Amino acid sequence: MSRSSRAFERLHPGLQRWLYRQRWRELRPIQEEAAGPILDGQQDVILAAPTAGGKTEAAFLPLLTALAERTSTGSLAALCVSPLKALINDQFERLAEMGEAADVAVHRWHGDVPSGARKRLLDKPSGLLLITPESLEAFFVLRGPRMKALFADLRYVVIDEMHAFLGTERGRQLQSLLHRLELLLQRRVPRVALSATLGDLHLAAGFLRPGEADQVTLISDRESGQQVRLQVRGYRHDAEGGDDVEVARDLLGWLRGGHHLVFANRRATVERYADLLRRLCEREKIPNEFWPHHGSLSRQLREEAERAINERRRPTTLIATTTLELGIDVGAIESVVQIGSPPSVAALRQRLGRSGRRGEAAVLRAVVQEDGLKPDSPPADALRPRLLQTTAMVELLIEGWVEPPPPASLHLSTLVQQTLSVLAQLGGADAASLWKALCAAGPFSTVDRRLFADFLRCLGDADLISQEHTGELLLGLEGERVVDHHSFYAAFSSPEEYRLVSGGKTLGQLPIGQPLAIGFLLIFGGRRWRVLAVDEENKVVELAPARGGRTPSFIGTGGPSIHDRVRQVMFELYSTDRVPRYLDRKARALLSEARDWFTRYELDRRSLLADADATLLFPWFGDRAHGTLALLLKREGLTVSVDGFVVSVERVTPDDLRKLLSELATAPLPEPRELARLAANLRNEKFHLHLDDELLAADYAAHQLDVPAAYRALRRMR
Repeated sequence: MSRSSRAFERLHPGLQRWLYRQRWRELRPIQEEAAGPILDGQQDVILAAPTAGGKTEAAFLPLLTALAERTSTGSLAALCVSPLKALINDQFERLAEMGEAADVAVHRWHGDVPSGARKRLLDKPSGLLLITPESLEAFFVLRGPRMKALFADLRYVVIDEMHAFLGTERGRQLQSLLHRLELLLQRRVPRVALSATLGDLHLAAGFLRPGEADQVTLISDRESGQQVRLQVRGYRHDAEGGDDVEVARDLLGWLRGGHHLVFANRRATVERYADLLRRLCEREKIPNEFWPHHGSLSRQLREEAERAINERRRPTTLIATTTLELGIDVGAIESVVQIGSPPSVAALRQRLGRSGRRGEAAVLRAVVQEDGLKPDSPPADALRPRLLQTTAMVELLIEGWVEPPPPASLHLSTLVQQTLSVLAQLGGADAASLWKALCAAGPFSTVDRRLFADFLRCLGDADLISQEHTGELLLGLEGERVVDHHSFYAAFSSPEEYRLVSGGKTLGQLPIGQPLAIGFLLIFGGRRWRVLAVDEENKVVELAPARGGRTPSFIGTGGPSIHDRVRQVMFELYSTDRVPRYLDRKARALLSEARDWFTRYELDRRSLLADADATLLFPWFGDRAHGTLALLLKREGLTVSVDGFVVSVERVTPDDLRKLLSELATAPLPEPRELARLAANLRNEKFHLHLDDELLAADYAAHQLDVPAAYRALRRMR
């Protein structure tokens, strides 16, 4: 170890010896820079670096040193909140070894931890505890009277993989739990966040310490020069699904004999390629090397796949959705494959970071499949949006840009949970105290007094809470039932899927993440459908066949909303003649074809295009703006559908629509809630079923709509 390392000199002697045993020659820059602020124990810190960038050691070497230098007082001294049980298990072995070197106990707490280990911790709390937000929530509800003693000497809170929490209901739950913990202790506890590279560290700091972002110490990985090898490979198929076998053959050729990760956007795609590759292995008379990995598989099957790639006994490739995007250790990965357009630049960056460890080049192959064109192919297909969206994301990845955390939302679903949790923890509270704890000085600061009063009345009407004559609020009978159920502790439910039905026949299931209203057009199974009814309670959408030619095949990824910047880069790629070097021959041909059609449609100078009896809008904004535009046009009595980067308006000419858009662009901005009331899928979070229509509209407007961006798009369209 370098003698010039000030950070190393400040570490506990046992951890210094541990580093020597690991054969470390020097600390990384992020580890050198993080030691001082964390050892001082007075400030919040964000450590941002790619996967395998040394964040864990940067945080815990100084943190364990600080804990070792202070005698335990019968309390937990540090808390590490992680998004996944699997991550806790993965981190536990390494941190327990480091803790042993510093003589600091390391514990883990989740449903799979033996009850004996949990009892020992409760009987004699000490050291560092690894936990999920859901288990921490259960501490508040089930052990409310003991919470202050358990955490009396808490000195640090660590948030692992913080980027996984940003902009989510679970993230707001975590903010609330940490705020409530500090209220209980009546003091500020320094927070240390570990994250992949973030698009806006200042916004991330606002998540870590709401209202005090300027006080957070930001430390980014300044190591440069990691080599990245990437290629975008294009595929064109003239028969539906015909290129899947071609892709599978190429995957076998690239990945056979090694250790790789393949990411797909949908579980069905994972299963499709796992099956194709297994059959190809059988045909080649070689052992199968390809394993599926997604959330619908049992924990045993997922762990079996993880062991197969970790133990290195034989070549193994895992095909996954998002389940391996976070830092579960799967050993040294030679390359990563992305099938389909990535969900986001941030996801692409995270996935790329799974390869190229220990100074080796990170290797990424992106597979993009486009349909062959026919005389009746819609314009959207001719523009090759899958390829252009993927290429735009790669360009932004190279530029170093990733999506910033989404803007603040109301998160009323999680506010339901946190209100009930506080009442369960304390036994009761008055409305003013709840307002102060959760909203005025808490993470739900976007909820004003008037909205909070409406919110409490709604919970009372649903018998979730009741009010004594003294004014104290208690859990109602229904509230007690909700809190007593084991599912209460999670702020999220599994992604909701709507069953699509036409004429009594089930067509399939589809996650609904964009505005949906009666009369909207929906694209599914290669056909165009009109929405007749939406049954939110049973998650059923009734459809009828709609008129029109062939539907465009691009329907997005079904993941996070596409950011405005991605669509702007797509427009720039269409408008120039530069050909990125990382495109293979087929991808270059598809790009040239897309640009030819872009020019033929004159989309460089206009945004409206006639298509049969419809007009297509090309706003070049993100999904939230496009969804808002759709509702604006729905309000005017038009039939609208949103297909990725295109908004389609039925039975209107470009001239008539252009006139309407001009009128809308100069009209006063509508109240977002007014637009949200037009959407039919307002109940899309776990506790939404307890809220009335007005609260649902307010929540939907804050989370799903972007009225200012929609009006910027209106003013640009011509």
